[in-house]
Amino acid sequence: MSRVLEEASRLHAPPPPGARYSSIVPNSEKEGRSAVHRHWRFGEGLLHTLDPSVSSTHDIFESSAKRVPNGRCLGHRPYDPATKTFGPYVWETYGEIHKRKTNFGAGLVGLLESVGVHGRQHGIGLWCQNRPEWQITDLACASQSLYSVSIYDTLGPDSTEYIINHAELPAVVTSVNHIPTLLKLSDRCPTVKLIISADPLSDGTELPGRSKKDLLNEMAAEKGVQIHYMGDVEALGETSPRPANLPRPDDIVTINYTSGTTGNPKGVVLTHSAAVAAAASVLVTVDVNPTSVACSYLPLAHIFQRLTEHGILWSGTAIGYFHGNIQELVDDLKLLRPNTFTSVPRLFNRFGGVIKSQTVEASGFKGALSRHVMSTKMANLKNPDPAKATNQHFLYDRIWGSKVASALGLDRANVMVSGSAPLDPDLHQFLRAVMGNKLLQGYGLTETFACSLIQAPGDFTVGNCGGPMPVSELCLADVPDMDYYSTDKPHPRGELLIRGPTVTTGYYKNDEETKKAFTEDGWFRTGDVCAIDELGRFKIIDRKKNVLKLAQGEYISPERIENVYLGNCPYLAQAYVHGDSSQSNLVAIFGIQADLFAAFLGKVLGKPQNASDVKAMEAAAQQPKVRAAVLKDLAKVGKKAKFNSYENVKAVRLMAEPFTIDNELLTPTLKLKRPQTAKMYRGVIDEMYAEIESGAATKAKL
Repeated sequence: MSRVLEEASRLHAPPPPGARYSSIVPNSEKEGRSAVHRHWRFGEGLLHTLDPSVSSTHDIFESSAKRVPNGRCLGHRPYDPATKTFGPYVWETYGEIHKRKTNFGAGLVGLLESVGVHGRQHGIGLWCQNRPEWQITDLACASQSLYSVSIYDTLGPDSTEYIINHAELPAVVTSVNHIPTLLKLSDRCPTVKLIISADPLSDGTELPGRSKKDLLNEMAAEKGVQIHYMGDVEALGETSPRPANLPRPDDIVTINYTSGTTGNPKGVVLTHSAAVAAAASVLVTVDVNPTSVACSYLPLAHIFQRLTEHGILWSGTAIGYFHGNIQELVDDLKLLRPNTFTSVPRLFNRFGGVIKSQTVEASGFKGALSRHVMSTKMANLKNPDPAKATNQHFLYDRIWGSKVASALGLDRANVMVSGSAPLDPDLHQFLRAVMGNKLLQGYGLTETFACSLIQAPGDFTVGNCGGPMPVSELCLADVPDMDYYSTDKPHPRGELLIRGPTVTTGYYKNDEETKKAFTEDGWFRTGDVCAIDELGRFKIIDRKKNVLKLAQGEYISPERIENVYLGNCPYLAQAYVHGDSSQSNLVAIFGIQADLFAAFLGKVLGKPQNASDVKAMEAAAQQPKVRAAVLKDLAKVGKKAKFNSYENVKAVRLMAEPFTIDNELLTPTLKLKRPQTAKMYRGVIDEMYAEIESGAATKAKL
C-alpha cells in the first residue's frame, strides 16, 4: 500500500459510537452565526494534502504512474460494428496512460503555437461523454499548465456557444458527432482554431482525399479552423517531445460551468490546490482498496464525478467507463463489479424500485423469504444502541443479499456514495439493508469541488449529510425572513456557509456574482438551509430560493416533497410540485417509470399493461381512476413522512417524460428548471386548480 493510502487509512476510522461527528472551534460564535464546525479529527486545522510533494493534479497522476506503472488505469468497452455490440472491457495501464497524456500534451501545445496561441493557462474545451480520452485530455492539460473547460455532452448550441466564447477557448476536444455543430458555430466562436476528435477520422480504406478527416477539413478550412484526430496529436507529441510545464498550486485546473436553472451558466474557477485537497478528503472519508475498480457513468463535466476520479487516480486504482447508454448501465456494472460506486438519487430510486418489485413485493416463497430477511435486517439496522446497529447479517447476506446485489453488478461494492440531491430516508435504509455495505450520503457544490459534508461509516442514521469533510469548515447564518436562527433550540438552524481550501476563487469574469456569493469575511453562501444535531451532523431542511408561500401563509419546500414522493413511489421517475401564492393547495406533474408504472396500472385497471407501449400507458394515466389511485398512494407516503396537511398534493397529472434537457426544463445535471417548468405547464396547473375547486364545490353542495 502506498504512503498516501496508509495515511488516508489511518485517518479514515469514524468517531467512537456516541461521539460527535464534528468538532466545534472554541469561541467561534458571533452575532447572527453559529459556532464553526470542522471534521472531528481536524479541529486544529484543515486538510490540504496527504503528501507534501503533491500540490497539483499533475503530481497526483505522476505519483501513481511511478508507483504502479503496470496497474490497470482506464478501461472501456470497444464497439464492434460487425456484430453491433459492445465487447468486454479493455484496459490501459498507468504507464500507458502516462505516455498518452504526455504525448498529447506536447502535441497539443505544438498545435496551439502553430495557430498563434502561446504561453500557459489557456482553456481547452472538453465536449464528449465519459471515456478514457476525456481523462487523458484533462491530464494532458495539467502537464502543460493548461486547464480544461467541460462542456456538457447534452448542452444545446446556445449554451455551448456561450461557454466557448465566455472562456475564449482556442481548442475543443470532442467526439466526432459534435464536430458538425462546432463548425456551424465557428462563425460565432472566433477564438476556436482547433477541433480535436477523440474518434478516428479515417478507417484507412477511403480513397485519397475522401476520408472523414479530409471532408471535414475542407469545410473547416473556409472558417479558419483545423480538425485533427487525437491519435495524430499524440503521435506529433511523441516525435516532437517537450518537457512538462508544471502547474502551480494556485493555477486554474478547470473552469466548471454550472448548469444554472436560470440565465447563462456561471464559470466556477477551481485551482490545482483545491483539486488536491478535495482528492485527499475523498481518500480520508471513503475507504479505497488498492485493488478497487470504480465505474464512471456520472458526467465528468459534473464536479462530483471529477472529484471521484481524482481520488481514484491518486489511489492508483482502476476506472471503468460505461459504454454510453444509461439504460444499459447494469450490463457494464455486471462486467466491472465495481468496489466503489458513486451515483445520484435518481438512479438509487430506480434500483430501489426494481429490487422491491422483485423481492419484498414478489409473491410466493420468494416474496415471503425476502420480507423475512428485510424485517430481520431492518431491525438490526435500527438497534437503539449505536454500537450494536448493523446492516450486515452472517447468513442472509450470503444466501440472499449477495444475489440481489449481483443482479445489479454491485455484489463487490463495499462503498456507495449518493450526492447531488437528498436521498429519501426510507430508500436509504432499504438499500443499506439490501446491500449490507457502506451507503453514504454526502453534500457539496461545484463551488466547493463537491466537498463539504459526508456521513461516517457505521452511522446508520438517515436524513442528514453527516459531518464536515476534512477540508471544510462550516457554520450557519441566521435567515430572519424565514424564521431560521443559529440560536434555535434544540438545534441551530440557518443558511450553510462554507470555507476551506476546496472553495472556488470566484466566478470567471463575473465579479458581481462572485461578490454576492461570499460574505465579507470570506465564507461561501450556499443558499441551503441546515440544522445541526446534537452530534454535529448537518441536515438540509430548506432552500432560500426554492420556497413556496401558499395563500394561508405557510412556507413549502417543494424539492423536499418531490424527493419523498420519488423515493417511495418507484413508478414515478420525475416530479414537479407546484404551489401558487393565491392557492392553499399543492399540485404536481409526474413523469412515469414505464416498466414499474405498467405493473401499477395493471393493479388499478384490473388487466395487464404493455410496458413497451408508453403512449397507451400515458393515455391510461389520464383516467380519473388512475389519478385517484396515485393520489391515494401519495397520501400514504405523506402520512408516513409526517407531512402537514398543506404539504400533500391534491391534484396530479401523469406524463411519459414531461421534463427533458431537449425541452429545456432540465439542466445537463438533471436539475429541474422551476420557473421555466411553471411557465410551460401553466395551462395544466390552472386546470388542476380548477379541478380542486370544482371538487370542493361539489362537496359543499352535498
